Parts: sequence; C-alpha cells; structure tokens
Amino acid sequence: MEFEASMVDPSLSLAMSMHASRGTYALLLGSGVSQPSGIPTGWEIVLDLIRKLAVLKGEDCEPDPEYWYRSISGSQPDYSDILDQVTRSSADRAQLMRAYFEPNENELQEGRKLPSRAHRAIAKLVATGYVRVVVTTNFDRLTEQALMDEGIQPTVISTVDSILGALPMMHSPCTVIKVHGDYLDSRLRNTARELASYEPPFNHLLDRVFDEFGLVICGWSAEWDVALRGAIERCGTHRYATYWAVRGSLGPIAEKLAALRRAAIVKIADADSFFADLADRIRAVEEYSLADPVSARVAVARLKRYLSTEEQRISLHDLVVSETERAYRGTRGERYPVGVVSQLTGQDLKGRLIGYESELHVLLPLMICGAYWATPSQHELFLRSFKRIAGGLHPMSGSATLLNMRRYPALILLYGLGVSAIARDNYQFVRELLLTRLSVGTNGLDRPVTAVFSAGAVLAPDLQRRLPGYESQYTPLSNHLFSVLREPLREYLPDDALYDQAFDWFEYLFGLVHCDLETTTDELTRLKAGPGLWCLRGPVGRYMWKGEYGGPSIQQETALRQGNLYPDKVAGVLRAGFFGSGGSLRDDRYRDIKLGFDTFVAQMRHELGVF
Repeated sequence: MEFEASMVDPSLSLAMSMHASRGTYALLLGSGVSQPSGIPTGWEIVLDLIRKLAVLKGEDCEPDPEYWYRSISGSQPDYSDILDQVTRSSADRAQLMRAYFEPNENELQEGRKLPSRAHRAIAKLVATGYVRVVVTTNFDRLTEQALMDEGIQPTVISTVDSILGALPMMHSPCTVIKVHGDYLDSRLRNTARELASYEPPFNHLLDRVFDEFGLVICGWSAEWDVALRGAIERCGTHRYATYWAVRGSLGPIAEKLAALRRAAIVKIADADSFFADLADRIRAVEEYSLADPVSARVAVARLKRYLSTEEQRISLHDLVVSETERAYRGTRGERYPVGVVSQLTGQDLKGRLIGYESELHVLLPLMICGAYWATPSQHELFLRSFKRIAGGLHPMSGSATLLNMRRYPALILLYGLGVSAIARDNYQFVRELLLTRLSVGTNGLDRPVTAVFSAGAVLAPDLQRRLPGYESQYTPLSNHLFSVLREPLREYLPDDALYDQAFDWFEYLFGLVHCDLETTTDELTRLKAGPGLWCLRGPVGRYMWKGEYGGPSIQQETALRQGNLYPDKVAGVLRAGFFGSGGSLRDDRYRDIKLGFDTFVAQMRHELGVF
C-alpha cells in the first residue's frame, strides 16, 4: 500500500505534533514493545501451558501443541480452561504466571523481564505531560513499573470492574488500559474467541480514547485482536493524527486499518530506538524552539516595572538571576557535548549556534533592556549575569572547535549589552562591560573580556566560512550576530541605519579597547619610535569592509575633527574614562591606539582583498 509522500519525515512530524499538542496523543502498544525484555506473548504462554498439560497427561504434544490440544478437547485452545487444568488454586495460578512475567535471579543479572528503553522513554513522555493514556495488549507490568520509577502512580484498567472505579482520564496523570488483562488476574484474553469481543464498558472506554486522542501505534500487528480493531474501525472522527511505527511493512489487515485511520507510517528499527528517539526529538523541538515570544515579552515588561522603582529591587534581582541560571544550565547541558568528532560540517556548526541562541531567548532581551534602562546602581546585577554565563569555561579535553564554541552564548550577550548601551549613550556601562576581567585557564589568570570573547575566539575564520550562507563573506560570524540581534534591539534602535551605526561603533570600540588593554605605555612608545608603519592587532568586525560601499566608515566618523575636536561619540567614551583619560577630552593615547588599530584594519582589508 502506498501512502502519500510528505516533505516532513513522519518521525519528525510526530515529535512536532506531540510537542504542539501536549497530552493529546495516546499510545497503543502491542507485544513488540515487551518482547525485547524477554516477556512472552500471550499465544506463547498458551502454547507453553499446553505443553505443561501434556506433561501432566504423560503425552507428547510436539511438534504442534495447538493441534494436540484440539485433538484431545475437540475445541480451540482456551487460556482459562487450560490454566484450570494445570493448576489447582488461585495461588498456584498466580505463582505460575509470575514465572512468565517476573524475573528470577539469573534474569535479573541478565537484565531481562525489566522495563526496556522503550518503557523508560514512554515513562519520560508521561512525566513531561506529552502522554496521558496508554492502551496495551500486554499482560506484563513493565509500563507501570517504569512509570512508578518516574514517581508516577498510574490508573490501571484491566477489567470491567476497574473501569467503574477508575479516576476520569482527565484527572489521572496517566491511565494504562490493559485491554487483554493483567497477568495476575485469571480473566486474561488470549484465544481467538476471547479476543473477538469486549464488554460494553470496555468498548465505551476505547471509543472515547480513539475519538478524543491522536494515536501512536507500536508493536501491534492488528492480526488477532478483532475487538480492538473494531474499536478503531468504528471511530468516525479523527481529531488528531495517527502514527503507526512499524518494522518492515504492515500486514494486509493492518494496512486497511491504517488507511481507514489515515495513519502516517513511521519506519523504525525497533520499539526501543523508536521511543527513545521520539523522546529525544520532542526534547529537541522543545529546546531548539527559538522563542516563545510571549514569555520573552512578559519577562521584559516585568523587568521594566522592576527597574523603575527601588521597592522592586528584590523582584528585579530574582527575575534576572533565575533566568540567568536557566540559561546557564541550558548552555552547559548535555545537549552540547564537546568530544572529538571526525568532521564538523557547516550545518553542524550552524546548528550549534542556533541551539545556543535558543537557550538565551528570554535572557538576551532581558539583558538588552537592562543595558538600556538600568541606572548606575543597577549595572552590577546585569554585569554579574554576563559574568555567570561567560565564566567557568576552563580548558578540558575534547574538540578544540566545540570547546571554543562554548564562548558563543557570552559573545551574544556581550554584543547585545554593548550595542544596547551605546544606543542609550550609556558609555559608563559599556566601559564597565568591556573592562570586565574573567578567570581563564586552570591557573585562574584574569584576562580582559576583549581578549577572551570575539568572533575569532569563538570560531576560527576558516570555520566561520563553512556556515551555510556565509561562505563568501569577509566577517561571517560578525554578520550572523548582526542578523541575530536585529529583532531584540529593534525596540531601542527602530531605524535600521541607526542600528547599523551602533553595531559598527560597538565592534570598533571593542577592538580599540582590546588594543588599549594589551599595550603598555612603554610598548606604545617603542612602536611609535620604530621605523616604518606600526600597528596594533585586535578583533575586527563587519565595519572592516563597509567603507567601500558608500558613506563614511566608523574609522572616519571617530577621527579628530578640525581644531582637534572629538566627535560626540568619542567624547562620550573619553568622559566615561576609557583609554585612561580620567574623563578628560585631551587624550593622546586614544589617538595613538586608533592610529595603530586603523593601520591593522587596513592591512586586514588588503590581505582579504577588500578594495
């Protein structure tokens, strides 16, 4: 049977659907989910019981136990009848059934008859609210055990009596519906006759499930379970989609049922990998989703209210610190391993950048707002937040590229804070930010933030040009930051041209401050006295290539005017105390640093072929 092709992988579509509609998908689990744990199927138990009956009668039922049973009874094998013949009491029956479903000492050591990866992943989906109903044909209690290991006490329905006494599904954290019964209850459904029909309360319950929930089917062939098929067939509504996970291909009966339910077929290797991957995919969709813009807007609105009054200083602190810690945990989590890999593609690098950005989708707008509106007495809170994200990146074993990329979250915040403060002409905050020192290396050496965080320190230039869409650009990561920060800064710099200017000024000032902090007065004197051109090396940004495309460059805008007058933006920087000016506008060091850095930028332009 051919199903309509989709541009989206069904497994990804399933993860996105479950993420978007939390709690609206039920699972239908067959024996294929429990078999890898060493649990026998219902029919395998029937055949084994027939063998035990044959032994009691002193006969040999092989090679066809079913045929042997029909020959002596004149009827099809009946689970309850056989069980009554091989046991004498309810206690004997319970003990016999435990041997099929509960592990002995050897099985425990081998990890058999215990919840599998699939059961554990299902329990995680329940714990996070993505699944609330599990329909299963299995007698075992592996699903319940995995749920209880997660701290969830499910409502288990395995008989008509339990339906009548159960909590409504909407009020239970998880309802497990065992349509064929539980192994410790003799009212199991096993034979064709027993599987042909359900009691009215069971039918009514299943009708509700298949009408009100989407469906994820795994490990179920649909071949023998006539009554269960009927419950699916008589459901005329399809509020949510159906996904059928299958190894190989569906059988003829399952094909017809899938077509009736308009199910998407998900090809899988096995139940364990399917549910583990599904849980991982949902987590990825959850974490990589760049933004719940509403939560970011609400957080920023709260921040503005707290910034405006001293009485809210505790609320201000708690808001910033709590979101900082959330972002810290996210950016340092297992999602970003740094182990050595054979090859990193441009897509790999871009995916990691986007992942880090997603972790900051609330903190970044908060920091931008704080840099713009905070008073001097409030600066320290936002600087501490930045240092929290930037700190603790000590050397460790792994891929050098991935280790360096750990600096990217701090680089985004550094740019967001800096450009926002420049938009407000808050040069005191910019100075405090760029003069921040961080402990790096195992020896705890303090280094200026400009020496630790730059585009080149995060991603080497040749790796930057692997980023999709940036292959032929001169400053790929700087250009990417420019794009990423545009929307968070739009409220404070609505005009695109003003945003462009503020971004260039921050990047250029960043390079100047780096040169200033890395060059002593004696070194500067020696360089100036030396023969020929001299330069001061520092991080460059996208301004490096922009002067050729119309309008004055940032280097020209920050040069001394006629009469040795400083432009307003430079005067603001010097009044804030940059370059050791002490607030004075007569500062030869700024001019020397600028001359040396501009010479280096010109050399970079020449080397890259920017003319």
